[in-house]
Amino acid sequence: MKTLKLLAAGILLLATTATTQAQVSVNVNIGTPPAWGPAGYSNIDYYYIPDIQSYYDIRLSQFIYFGNGRWIRSRNLPQQYRNYDLYNGYKVVLHDYHGRSPYVHYKTHKAKYHKGYKGKPQKAIGHRNNGKHDYKHNSGNHNSNRGNGNGKGNGNGKH
Repeated sequence: MKTLKLLAAGILLLATTATTQAQVSVNVNIGTPPAWGPAGYSNIDYYYIPDIQSYYDIRLSQFIYFGNGRWIRSRNLPQQYRNYDLYNGYKVVLHDYHGRSPYVHYKTHKAKYHKGYKGKPQKAIGHRNNGKHDYKHNSGNHNSNRGNGNGKGNGNGKH
């Protein structure tokens, strides 16, 4: 009887450990900056991308852009910018904003960071595969690591 209780306790402990590890791995991926994001920053929630006048929400892995008279959140860039080079385009790191609507400062951002704006040189967090991009749109898989404007691309198709 003692062996049976010990075996049951061991199974319960093993099941609890497996569940805890699964929860940790899920939490680690929330709010991870994209591979194309600028290296060297922490505690950042948003980038402003002047060339396409859009924001990127790091926590939710979503682009925020103005279209059809309203601000839209999407895992993908709008059609006209699907081929935009996120690795080489400049990203303004918004150090001082942590709310839900960075676009409340859009007029200021647009005036201060015009299309073509380049500040300090930036190095991307991740690397592209042989310096080449794969821009094929993959709307069915938002976790693919392609450089297609889905916020997680590194161009090599691997996580």
